[in-house]
Amino acid sequence: MTGPPPPPRAVLGVGSELELRATLQRVVDAAAELTGARYATLTTTGPGREDRTGVHTAGPSRAPHVPRGPGTWELPIDVDGEPFGRLHLAEKEGGGREFTTEDVRLLHVLAARAGLAIGNARRYEAARRRERWIEGAAAVTTALLTGGSAADALLTVAERARHLADAAAGVVLQRTADGGMEIVVAATAAETPADADAREGIADPGDAGDAGDAGNAGNAGDAGDAGDAGDAGEIVGATIRPGSPVLVQLLGGEPVFIDDSATDPRMTTHVRHRFGPSMMLPLQADGQLIGTLALPRRRGDLPYTEVEKLLAVQFASQAAVALVLADARHRRERLAVFEDRDRIARDLHDLVVQRLFATGMMLQAVRRGTTRETDRQVDETLGRAVDELESTIQEVRTAIFALQQPPAEAPTTLRGRVLRETAGAAALLGFQPSIRFTGPVESRIPERTAGHLLTALRRALAAASGRPDVSRIEVVIDATAALPDGRAGVRLTVHDDGSAGGTGDDGTTVTWQAPV
Repeated sequence: MTGPPPPPRAVLGVGSELELRATLQRVVDAAAELTGARYATLTTTGPGREDRTGVHTAGPSRAPHVPRGPGTWELPIDVDGEPFGRLHLAEKEGGGREFTTEDVRLLHVLAARAGLAIGNARRYEAARRRERWIEGAAAVTTALLTGGSAADALLTVAERARHLADAAAGVVLQRTADGGMEIVVAATAAETPADADAREGIADPGDAGDAGDAGNAGNAGDAGDAGDAGDAGEIVGATIRPGSPVLVQLLGGEPVFIDDSATDPRMTTHVRHRFGPSMMLPLQADGQLIGTLALPRRRGDLPYTEVEKLLAVQFASQAAVALVLADARHRRERLAVFEDRDRIARDLHDLVVQRLFATGMMLQAVRRGTTRETDRQVDETLGRAVDELESTIQEVRTAIFALQQPPAEAPTTLRGRVLRETAGAAALLGFQPSIRFTGPVESRIPERTAGHLLTALRRALAAASGRPDVSRIEVVIDATAALPDGRAGVRLTVHDDGSAGGTGDDGTTVTWQAPV
């Protein structure tokens, strides 16, 4: 007995591709070759992103419109026991209008083979997709743990997630003071012509009765917005108002999935009309809500599949852990800087200041021992040396105080604010002014007087920076000064060695004082 004839080569070649789109095209081409049909179309209706609702055609110019009526044939294709799409054929060549029994048999063989090939291609693409998300999460973790600011870390998460999800934008929202949420970083990508062609080519625009129309959702008037997510700067700052149902879910650590951002009443941001399907995923680790990762697609794009939602949720969880670790690393580095500064400050105080003070005491002792007239010149020299040592000690103490200030934070003490003003002047002058504090400036000078003092200091430094030949500026703040009327006061003295209109070489001294 003879068995059934072997499948034609066209049928065997259906499973030779790994990519799903290429596999679908091979199915259509094989159907046209086996039956001699001039037109063949495969319309897929699966919900997955790899099963885009659309058409794959074969025939003259691969026209998307297949004739209907007599002389056509339609065959369902099932994948893993579920409907996947329908194969349409029309206009058999060779003079015959109707498809023969042999054509139908071959089509059934092709449909069975196609179901296996499509199932394998779907599994391959699903594995590739998982691999990309895993690699993306690992890349984000590596990037976050190798440095950068907090804003850069959030932008890294947003951009990588946008790319992996094939979204129009990736944004990160964080809580506001009033209990809402605000977009703090955004990453967008302008749609390329190829992207637009791919989206428009998904569905059959001329067949209103087909499921292909699902790919063209949206009004014609929104076509411009559907393809353009806009500039990232236009998105940053958009807020979700307190009390929004979406906000309640996000703050509770639950992801939110939206089919159409433009029409969903839960969406309240002013940029919602630009987007379609969206995922909003809490960035949460160890019970700490860092923010929310939102991945909106363009209007008209297909909704996210269950697999994509699961992968995105896992990515957000891993990204949140990486953000927490990066923040901990940043805090450790700051702590190391503080500890190093404290060590330097202690060394300066315990070694340098003490040695300078001991040297000054020795010089003062020598000075007191000079009683003869011939020792007057030595006495004056020793006096200048003692004064210089005292000034140096004050400058070292000022440096110690500056080392103890947290970097990149606005100082709250008077000493810190004075140092900030002189540091700003140093950027213009090219050198650091000398600063000396006398007395308990923090406890003795009230806040109102301190504000006036800082204003006077700012003006004096600005005037000194405008004078020619300035190479040294001395700033002295004396909280033990006495005013001419005998009241206790504070005195600010700013001296520079610049030329004051050719009036002399002694420089300029500005004095400001006020009662305390």
